[in-house]
Amino acid sequence: MSKRIVITGLGVVSSIGIGRDAFWNALVGGESGITEIVSFDTSAFPNHFGGEVKNFNPYEFVTKRRFSRIGRASCFAISGAKLALEDAGINPGVYEKDRIGVCVGTTMGETQILEKINEDWVKRGVDAIDADSIPRYPCNVLSSNVAIELKLKGPNYVIPCACAAGNYAVGYACDLIRSGEADIMLAGGTDAFSRIAFIGFNRLFAVAPRKCQPFDKNRKGMMVAEGCGMVILESYDSAIKRRAPVYAEVLGYGLSCDAHHMTAPFSEGIKEAIQKALKESGIAPQQVDYFNAHGTGTPANDREECLAIKKVFGEYSRKLAVSSIKSMLGHTMGAASAIETVACCLAIKNDIIPPTINYETPDPECDIDCVPNVARKQKLNVVLNSSSAFGGNNACLVLKKPS
Repeated sequence: MSKRIVITGLGVVSSIGIGRDAFWNALVGGESGITEIVSFDTSAFPNHFGGEVKNFNPYEFVTKRRFSRIGRASCFAISGAKLALEDAGINPGVYEKDRIGVCVGTTMGETQILEKINEDWVKRGVDAIDADSIPRYPCNVLSSNVAIELKLKGPNYVIPCACAAGNYAVGYACDLIRSGEADIMLAGGTDAFSRIAFIGFNRLFAVAPRKCQPFDKNRKGMMVAEGCGMVILESYDSAIKRRAPVYAEVLGYGLSCDAHHMTAPFSEGIKEAIQKALKESGIAPQQVDYFNAHGTGTPANDREECLAIKKVFGEYSRKLAVSSIKSMLGHTMGAASAIETVACCLAIKNDIIPPTINYETPDPECDIDCVPNVARKQKLNVVLNSSSAFGGNNACLVLKKPS
């Protein structure tokens, strides 16, 4: 029989809170983390708001010397990893180093490093570039910096498949445990606030001026954001043996790459990932209690995602609770579905569904129960976490209340 894999620790860095409790309290309270952008000048653009993490003190998690050698996304990842390990009650020092691995998803890698290199080159010439900054940029440093900080020598991967990367990382980490390549995996996603992403999405006319309104008829787009979500994965037997609290069991996951369009989502591809996840998990559509949506707030994404939900769930789609926490956080890129995994685990633990805030006007094309504006108390047994990315990459994770 395949090993049962469970989640026993949660770590999160977000614009609405750092750490499990602060994040969850803000989430169920419907708080918004969208504020005026301060990390760079936005005066040349029509939009000036995003989901920046403004109360983050890196020195709570890394030394000043270490911080000077890594980028912000790596610092987020290390912080999320340490918070998750603490939450799980795991001291890496008592385990064999090669049996604990790291799998991190991302969209932009250490984009702020690249942006600084570009700025120095353009303004002062190629000789002004700090040579030491070059090896700090490639996205592989995200997982390696976590492993170096924690002295881990197990499997080490970065999965750079954009906004579905967090779910990809969690799913692949489960595979590594099931195959016997690791006993414990730190898995999730991280991305720092990106000028490149902000400019790109503005040029696509996909950014809302002040707020993200998933599934609302008058939605105007997404909000660029940053953050990190990390979870601890281990076998059910391991968790029971060490008497660890279990947030959720990972029943399975599904992937698809429809390659329909470079940027536009496609309902058929989203549907395929959801159906694969349900099939691998042995779950019927009517058994799903809550669907955590990708829900970016762009007209195309929300329309196609709702269409996919209707295709998979049929008439049950009218009863299924569906919400998007991007309405509060903004879109954290490669960290998005990882942070949403953390949210799903806490939803299962507390039997509370986080709301979709900023919902004002129903849209006939998005006629789902989006848990508008106020969190909902509801018993949750099976939860789906769905994500999509540029290029038609889709990933869906199935989580279940531990039993």
